[in-house]
Amino acid sequence: MKKPTRRQTVLLAAGVTAFACAMASAFAARRARSTVVRTKDVAPHALLSTPSLEAEEIEVRTADGARLHVLAYGDPDAQPLVFSHGWTCSGMYWTPQINAFADRYRVVVYDQRGHGASEVGTRRLGPDVLAGDLAAVLDAVVPAGRKAVLAGHSMGGMSIIAWAERYPEQVSEKVAGVLLASTGMDNLIADAALIALPERFPRVPVKVARPLLGARVPLVESKFTTRALKYVALSPAATAAEVDFCQKIVLGCPPRTRGGWGFALSTLDIHEGLENLTVPTTVLVGAADRLTPPVHARRLAAGLEKAGNLERLVVLDGVGHMSSVEAIDAFDDELLHLVERAGATVS
Repeated sequence: MKKPTRRQTVLLAAGVTAFACAMASAFAARRARSTVVRTKDVAPHALLSTPSLEAEEIEVRTADGARLHVLAYGDPDAQPLVFSHGWTCSGMYWTPQINAFADRYRVVVYDQRGHGASEVGTRRLGPDVLAGDLAAVLDAVVPAGRKAVLAGHSMGGMSIIAWAERYPEQVSEKVAGVLLASTGMDNLIADAALIALPERFPRVPVKVARPLLGARVPLVESKFTTRALKYVALSPAATAAEVDFCQKIVLGCPPRTRGGWGFALSTLDIHEGLENLTVPTTVLVGAADRLTPPVHARRLAAGLEKAGNLERLVVLDGVGHMSSVEAIDAFDDELLHLVERAGATVS
């Protein structure tokens, strides 16, 4: 048998090493996913239940003195994951992710200004406030020398884009990856599918939709409210448990907060922030999203790709606006991908 040449031996060794590295990487990815709770690992809808882990309450004061209610779950020394919720919700919107991730990661959620237990403060509501509040939260919860992975849903995603626009120097310092879910950066009313009601109704003009978003009419639980919420915010396939979970949170939002932020978001334009998201950034949307339909996600992805910051665009078939509730595992997979993607740079 002919003896292999030195070159063949080197190539063989390099191939074996590359294979071993690939296998180790795949094993690490499988290990990460196995330590995060999946919907199949628990009883149906168990991830929507109140978290069993005790939360650490962190008080954050903003520039105008408003108190933001911040909760942190899990080991303080673990990789931080920071979640920013959407319009009319609260930090408890992220209950499925708290239950899925907090055994392994440091999970931080906060109530947006005026939502939940956070004070509304004195500043005029708008993107500057979203940006400043997120900056204050990150200063309080991300230790020096560490980097968080951020996830924002709807107005929470807008908070991240606004923050990047106004605090570009903080992006690479504080963050290793970003997930923008069911969100947009401009033309929120003009492109919203909710203004195109079922065929038997006329299309709602933008000039009418804007005051409707700013309305401060109290909402009460009823069969009509449940049907309306499901139509607007979830998909036809959403389960009763998912609708009930979202409804309890949305109905808990004060009318003043709902109207104030609704009006502020109606004229939002924060597209310049995309250039400053200089970390791997994934855009996720449900194909059945009526509030921020896929046209917003594609526009976000195009802007991020142009700036060289797009990780990937994910469109979930049959999923509505509440994507992290309707598609828990798919949402969590994208977050895990960003954690793994950024693993080499997270100290």
